[in-house]
Amino acid sequence: MDNRQCVGTSLISEPPAPRRSRRVLRRVLVAALAGGLVAGGVLVLLPQERQRQPRTVRPPAAGPQAQAPVLTGVTYGVPAALPGLTALIGRQEQRVRARPRDARAWAVLGSAYVERGRRAGDAADYPRAERALRASLAVRGSRNAEALDGLAALALARRDFPAAKEYGEQALKAAPKRWSAYPPLIDAYTGLGDYKKARSTLEKLMELRTGPVERPAVMARAAAVYRDRGWREDAVAQLTDAAAAARTPAEQAAWLAGVGQLAWERGDLPDALRHFEAAMRLDPDQRAAPAGRARTLAALGRTAQALTAYRAAVARRPDPGVLLELGELYESLEQPQAAEEQYERLRAAVRQSMAGGVDEELLIGRFEADHGDAWEAVERLRAEWRRQPGIEVADALGWALHRTGEDEEALTYATAATDEAKGGGVRSALYSFHRGMIEAELERYGPARRYLEEALRINPYFSPLLAPLAREALGTLGEPPADELPEDHL
Repeated sequence: MDNRQCVGTSLISEPPAPRRSRRVLRRVLVAALAGGLVAGGVLVLLPQERQRQPRTVRPPAAGPQAQAPVLTGVTYGVPAALPGLTALIGRQEQRVRARPRDARAWAVLGSAYVERGRRAGDAADYPRAERALRASLAVRGSRNAEALDGLAALALARRDFPAAKEYGEQALKAAPKRWSAYPPLIDAYTGLGDYKKARSTLEKLMELRTGPVERPAVMARAAAVYRDRGWREDAVAQLTDAAAAARTPAEQAAWLAGVGQLAWERGDLPDALRHFEAAMRLDPDQRAAPAGRARTLAALGRTAQALTAYRAAVARRPDPGVLLELGELYESLEQPQAAEEQYERLRAAVRQSMAGGVDEELLIGRFEADHGDAWEAVERLRAEWRRQPGIEVADALGWALHRTGEDEEALTYATAATDEAKGGGVRSALYSFHRGMIEAELERYGPARRYLEEALRINPYFSPLLAPLAREALGTLGEPPADELPEDHL
């Protein structure tokens, strides 16, 4: 079975900008920062955006919802409403103009830029954030925990896990009892594939005495670690409790969208849809929930509604990952021209994201492996694995190697992504599918059958393109021979 012909045809004629372009970009940014990272430097300021009051619709099973307070600061892992962030940025811009030696004002401004860029999907805010955060460091020095927290959050938004680890560890050293230093470190360790440190850092965080303001964010961080360990029920419990304890609609919407994502991952479509829609009612600026809703509608066979939902999700700020999903949905519907239109938008979105300093190598590698130049994907993903060897990269690199015919080496990375002893323990239908197809190509039919069955058992709807291939491959493999069956099956 030649599975290199299974995932559509190559659609990309001009790949996204290669890494050398990003290195040039970094040199430009460094040059710009060298002249602008003093407290009295001139910031590129954005015009004020019209503010919208967050809606206070309560979803089922959620606790009482307080009115959103006026933002005075931003903490990584505590979602804030976009109107409040824009208002905070406006106030802080005025403050640093009036008091350019106010280190905290610069740190708050930089962190607000990070959060707004992340929430709106606009990487243009990230260079502004970096200038403000480094201005704060220039005023107060290396023991400036607030600025270091902000730089760790910025590195995570840019998917730069080594930098996030460095800044997070510095922030923790500067203020070891400050709870806000722990969540960025947990995510940095996870992105680097250091799950042991991620878990030990979570344990330390949970030992700290936190109040009602911090507790929902701590529970949400615990949920992420539990999910990566394969403890889905515990993850759902933590996120559900976080949503019930949330103080603002933006927080509650984020945790409910997380519950929806966990439901999606286990193939519980009605539960996923209910939580995604509840999150959207609470926070119209939620980004994860609209994409999750569109994905779920497609899996339910409500294709017209799914396409409408996807188009709405990418209308304001095209997210490269969501554009890839939409393009693949069009491919599954045998509409190659519509798919190519989304892939062209994806290329533009990736270029814009990279201009803000975001590492998009993982997404580009995934795209190239299935829709473009698989050898280009291998080159990019090898470099990404050397820099930040997380499970996502292991899975993508293994699949790209498979697409080039290097299945022996591919199995090494697929094993790292799927074996609990070697990875974080996350149960992913996509990872299991990839490993099953690689095992089949190596004529290891028993493991191939097991992993393909596992992919469909975890989530039968995990991809409109790949789930049908998993079923087709299982049909080709047929029933296992008698000597492969367990004793209780004989």
